[in-house]
Amino acid sequence: MAFEPPRRLVRALGETAPDGDEWLEKLPGLARQAVELREMTVERVQMPGGRSSLVVLVRTADGTPAVLKLAPARARPESERAALAHWGGRGAVQLLEDAPAGPVPGEGVLLLERLHPEVSVRSLPEARALLEAAGTLRRLWVEPPAGHSFETVEERTGRQAEAMRASAEADAEVAPLVEAALTARTELLAAPPARRLLHGTFRQSKVLAGDRMPWLAVGPDPVVGEAAFDLARLVRDRVEDLIASPSGAATTRRRIKRLAESLEVDRDRLRGWTLFRAVESGARARRVGRPKDAELLLEFATWL
Repeated sequence: MAFEPPRRLVRALGETAPDGDEWLEKLPGLARQAVELREMTVERVQMPGGRSSLVVLVRTADGTPAVLKLAPARARPESERAALAHWGGRGAVQLLEDAPAGPVPGEGVLLLERLHPEVSVRSLPEARALLEAAGTLRRLWVEPPAGHSFETVEERTGRQAEAMRASAEADAEVAPLVEAALTARTELLAAPPARRLLHGTFRQSKVLAGDRMPWLAVGPDPVVGEAAFDLARLVRDRVEDLIASPSGAATTRRRIKRLAESLEVDRDRLRGWTLFRAVESGARARRVGRPKDAELLLEFATWL
């Protein structure tokens, strides 16, 4: 099989490696080797796929349906492996292999249980989708393992803050929102509540239908910190619909209130992290040449 990377993956990785991507060039060979080492049968490459990995639907040597996922080091696949192992299938896709089988160059190879990629929580009506997504997210918020090496919210947002400052210096239009977002981050980090292992990039499309459980989370970029940081990404789900609605701002405020109350998260902290994450994403989209996404995210941020 050719293992041609989906165009969506090529475009997304091009944003983080504009001068070329050695991993993409090696990907077909890495995928073939990973399949051969595990003696698997390939069904197809998942389309349109994700923005950070190649997902291949396979069957293991004993015929079990599974998913083979390959990701570059900058997507932190070994951190994903550690988080999935710690969750042990509780609320998240089950890891079927503790470590890569054999000396696979580039590592970043995960073997996962097969879910139903065509059915995500996002396919449900909005109110039901938020309810199911929030319930899934709650199951993931556990104590991190002792001696863990996961990135913390402070570390991740610190890196992001540096890029945001650079964006503000180069683009006066985003400077006021960036300043507000950075101020919110400083205040939030001054007195953080209990630290939990978080999904890191949670949204409705990251929750797929399963057989073991109705809904299971996939594709974490795990981080350790307060729950409000994780929930903040869910607040802006379907942002294009919110922006298109004349009551979008009011709907957003109600969503923050409802999610904060249902998951016992402080509403002001949730609002603050929602602001930071929306501005960070908007500034990044503007920086890498996605003006439409940037416009939606930055307008959403003004409501907060």
